[in-house]
Amino acid sequence: MLKGHTFGQLHNCPRHTVIIGMKNKRILVTGGCGFIGHHLVHMLRERGVSVRVLDIDPIDLGEGIEILKGSILDTAFVAQAFEGMDQVYHLAANPYLWLPDKDDFYRINTTGTQIVLEAARKQGIERFVYTSTESILKGTRKRKNSPDGGLVDERVSLSLGDMPGPYCRSKYLAEELAMDAAKNGLPVVIVNPTLPVGPGDRHLTPPNRMLLGFLRGEYPAYLDCAFNMIDVRDVALGHIYAAEHGRVGERYILGGENLFLHEVLGILEELSSRPMPKRRVPYWLAYAAAFVNEAWSDLVTKKPPTAPITGVRLASSPMVFDCSKTAKELGLKPRPIRQSLTEMLPWLIAEGYLSA
Repeated sequence: MLKGHTFGQLHNCPRHTVIIGMKNKRILVTGGCGFIGHHLVHMLRERGVSVRVLDIDPIDLGEGIEILKGSILDTAFVAQAFEGMDQVYHLAANPYLWLPDKDDFYRINTTGTQIVLEAARKQGIERFVYTSTESILKGTRKRKNSPDGGLVDERVSLSLGDMPGPYCRSKYLAEELAMDAAKNGLPVVIVNPTLPVGPGDRHLTPPNRMLLGFLRGEYPAYLDCAFNMIDVRDVALGHIYAAEHGRVGERYILGGENLFLHEVLGILEELSSRPMPKRRVPYWLAYAAAFVNEAWSDLVTKKPPTAPITGVRLASSPMVFDCSKTAKELGLKPRPIRQSLTEMLPWLIAEGYLSA
């Protein structure tokens, strides 16, 4: 393994540390039926707060949760959803690394964030947590081969040209909008989750889709790479901690363990008793295969490729992170990834994604 201010004061002093209580708060969660979102909603309800969810693909989240079905691209609908809210968690986005229409990334992730931020400004929201991604902190710049010497933290500064694909570019632009909103007085805190894994991923986001492919025996070989994984429930908890303790205008990496892919495959093999691939492929071969695979998806099948080019480009150098700022300022202490994978397997079986 690799190594309290008032609302008015917040506007005047956006860089001060604050503690925002949740008692009697009315909270809106966009994308609250998603992988991270539904865990977050349940944690908020456990704290006794009133929760409203805005989601384009709603599910029943239990008693006491108001569900609004609609898109963050509908300005009038978003304004209606914001009425009476005190705090907002903006998670709604398209997290996949490939889409048939690449412009959808910008419509949903960038324009959608702009619409939500404007609604928050008009409503006078007292706390806004924006869900970004670790991918925009990594980019395509080469780092040292030793992950211990190339840890990334919140201070990294990249440009749009460093982003390895349309998903990352759309999220980069969205985070820029969130940063600008904070500078202009909106109390925004930004969180950058690494790769979330664990139970409850009904649409199979890229990290869990990758792990499921190995468990099903769909991949005869693998591109060994270093990355950071965190339990999805700890990501959700990190959002709450960011709202309560985060500094306005700051970003916080929500990460767990820095691991090599071969280490994760070893854990999966031990837990599942299913053989994991032992053959590694070089980067150039993985990139060539991804190029052909994605071109076939773009031009013929219109279905997600097995290995999106963006994912392979991100894996070209270590995606390992220093999460000490989050631990120190927010107090987040993620559980071991082995525990997350242990609890993910029975969920995959129960949902029919994996045979017993």
